[in-house]
Amino acid sequence: MTKKSKAFRTAKAAVDKTKVYTLQEAVELLKSVSYAKFDATVDVAIKTNANPKYNDQAIRATVSLPHGTGKKVKVAAFVADDKVADAKKAGADIAGNADLLADLQAGKTDFDVLVTSPDMMRDLAPVAKVLGPKGLMPSPKAGTVAPNVTDAIEAIKKGQIEFRLDKTGNVHGIVGKVSFSNDNLVENIEWFLQAVVSHKPSGVKGKLIKKVVISSSMSPGIQIEAPNA
Repeated sequence: MTKKSKAFRTAKAAVDKTKVYTLQEAVELLKSVSYAKFDATVDVAIKTNANPKYNDQAIRATVSLPHGTGKKVKVAAFVADDKVADAKKAGADIAGNADLLADLQAGKTDFDVLVTSPDMMRDLAPVAKVLGPKGLMPSPKAGTVAPNVTDAIEAIKKGQIEFRLDKTGNVHGIVGKVSFSNDNLVENIEWFLQAVVSHKPSGVKGKLIKKVVISSSMSPGIQIEAPNA
């Protein structure tokens, strides 16, 4: 068993595991127990009543956080030659067609998100086996296949994130950095929770959310009040 550091043990002792905190209390506490020497990422973990084995209980969508995530996202755009300049102007770090496809076929995926338009999707079929396992295959549900690619790029750069139900029935989302103000973190988390609730699958009867925990890159988890939905 890995021995926990003194800083972690101190932080863990400050969190009452029997208590469900209000969001405002939890954000304030999170900042005090986050002991990383860098600007740690804040994550929300949601335990749901959805069963990932059933298609009518799947969850996958996007939300644009009002204050972004604080993370720089490298975006690649697979577009026609006459759209390359517009994609780069919108913020794409990489944009192209034949050259980008050749890089993908060679296994080069030096980016976080790949966006394209519906008419270009068929050209990505040869590299689906490269992109799929890495979670990089564009999808309409992820906001990465869009008729207006420039709008999609701008949304991602401004803080749009994808969330989905994982194999254990949980949903995770990055909602900011510890350096964010309390108010901005609270608002981002509220938006994220509302987005998950708004995409409650038809196959889930009763409440969708069982439990919500927030944490930073190096902190214990803090349970917060779950939306009553």
